[in-house]
Amino acid sequence: MARAETVGDVDTAFKLIGPDHKIVVEAYDDPGVQGVTCYVSRARTGGLKGAFGLAEDKAEASIACRQTGPIAIPKPLRKQEEVFSERMSILFKRLRIVRMVDAPRNTLVYLTYSDKLIDGSPQNAVTAVPVARGTPIPLR
Repeated sequence: MARAETVGDVDTAFKLIGPDHKIVVEAYDDPGVQGVTCYVSRARTGGLKGAFGLAEDKAEASIACRQTGPIAIPKPLRKQEEVFSERMSILFKRLRIVRMVDAPRNTLVYLTYSDKLIDGSPQNAVTAVPVARGTPIPLR
């Protein structure tokens, strides 16, 4: 699984006690594809609950994946695979990033979503990274 690296954050609401509410931008290097990084922005709840890890973060996230170096795929990829998962609340809610291979277009598609349903439908966002035709994506 990929690990998050915080790129930066912005405060969105002042909290007198505990950290402020913020939007955090994190970078995730795809563990199966060298040269691809996904940037995810999402809300982080502050206050006392946020300080002690008891807050429930919002289920919304935005994702943009980009080629950040030469693309190399050392091992064949699954057609669809979860590459990152992180807890967003003390009970049940997780942020997930899934990589899908669009083989006919030689493109990597990344989907982020929260697995806790909100009004019957999970919040989600999608992005894609085209891979040069000279670098076929090996599938297993």
